[in-house]
Amino acid sequence: MASRVVVNADRVKGTINRNIYGHFSEHLGRCIYEGLWVGEDSPIPNTNGIRNDVLEALKQMKIPVLRWPGGCFADEYHWKDGVGPREKRKRMVNTHWGGVIENNHFGTHEFMMLCELLGCEPYISGNVGSGTVQEMSEWVEYITFDGESPMANWRRENGREKPWRIKYWGVGNENWGCGGNMRAEYYADLYRQFQTYLRNYGDNKLHKIACGANTADYHWTEVLMKQAAPFMHGLSLHYYTVPGPWEKKGPATGFTTDEWWVTLKKALFMDELVTKHSAIMDVYDPDKRIDLIVDEWGTWYDVEPGTNPGFLYQQNSIRDALVAGATLHIFHRHCDRVRMANIAQLVNVLQSVILTEGERMLLTPTYHVFNMFKVHQDAELLDTWESVERTGPEGELPKVSVSASRAADGKIHISLCNLDFETGASVDIELRGLNGGVSATGTTLTSDRIDGHNTFDEPERVKPVPFNGFKLEGGRLDVTLPPMSVTVLELTAG
Repeated sequence: MASRVVVNADRVKGTINRNIYGHFSEHLGRCIYEGLWVGEDSPIPNTNGIRNDVLEALKQMKIPVLRWPGGCFADEYHWKDGVGPREKRKRMVNTHWGGVIENNHFGTHEFMMLCELLGCEPYISGNVGSGTVQEMSEWVEYITFDGESPMANWRRENGREKPWRIKYWGVGNENWGCGGNMRAEYYADLYRQFQTYLRNYGDNKLHKIACGANTADYHWTEVLMKQAAPFMHGLSLHYYTVPGPWEKKGPATGFTTDEWWVTLKKALFMDELVTKHSAIMDVYDPDKRIDLIVDEWGTWYDVEPGTNPGFLYQQNSIRDALVAGATLHIFHRHCDRVRMANIAQLVNVLQSVILTEGERMLLTPTYHVFNMFKVHQDAELLDTWESVERTGPEGELPKVSVSASRAADGKIHISLCNLDFETGASVDIELRGLNGGVSATGTTLTSDRIDGHNTFDEPERVKPVPFNGFKLEGGRLDVTLPPMSVTVLELTAG
């Protein structure tokens, strides 16, 4: 049986905000130190301390926005310890992640420099859990004020004459948990207080993001929207795809076929979460002024054997590529409310797009999905109708996930994920609303094993290749997808 898809090229459902393809970098394990920052004196080629190989890979992927410094780390981070001459910065204990000593060499100036080098938007999460209103207020002043003030003058003394621009500002992180174990009612009042003192200096306008719910805590969303909606521009949501119980989540490679299906099923649960949280937001914000920002998502497995359990270092396989592709499709469908998402995390932590080992670097299957899907950034979401095969042990999952968009240059991109690791998928795509003929090209990412992944000895074992498993004739595409694959088709008029 073939799955049927209709793409209505003349019906636009919304715009896929490029920030849905955002990323998250925390002071955790080897994400910042070694992953991004090696220092100017490192033998690893770098630009002002940022390693060049990672920098170029992220530019190629067109990373749109980067969240920092956490995560749980954000609510124990005191920004003033991370500015000024590096040799004089305070050292601190990273109590959340491995108890390691942080030298604070990567701070505000380094992060803002990184975002400038990448051409991406910075997204800072401020400290509510152990910080003060004054501390967060002065951080905004330090970064954005162009006049005469203690913080602006201090920034100039530290080598930055002109202020930076920053839009996205998170007021705390996971304040229901590691950020203070707060009740929703208490945090809502704290949010109202803290955000009051986050000033807009000059023409810099802050987009204030409140800490939202953990997974299916709909009470938290209800309380925040009821008590603080007029004071926020965004509300966050955190959800991790964890195959097993927290104490034994399961391995990143060498997993069973049962774990494959459980992982994909839990990844697709994102749709229900976004739908239900959005419904609550709609009651208090029917005009959809407030963004739902999924600023932590991705797979979470047992750490790699022999590594520090507090560093959350895991491999990344074709299974993760399918989690990424199917989840991004969910965000596409909800682009009227979901306007940013940040996969966790950028380098060497959880579902990373890049892994490093000393001077070596590799791109993961998840990286390749983000790079293939960058064509969807800021594109028009096209209306689609789908009738797809079922798969899974009990036929409980759709076999194919699909999304279609039109870019500014008029090209249409159709991305498809075959979630079945055993069999290919036949997809009959009807193209409606097109004027004239089109030509098509394709790219696919797949593997010959369910845990296919890249290693530092074989860094290109899983990578995109040209795809020609389709036939285009008379406004119809007959597509045969490989098992466990992520595919992008590009349609060009004429």
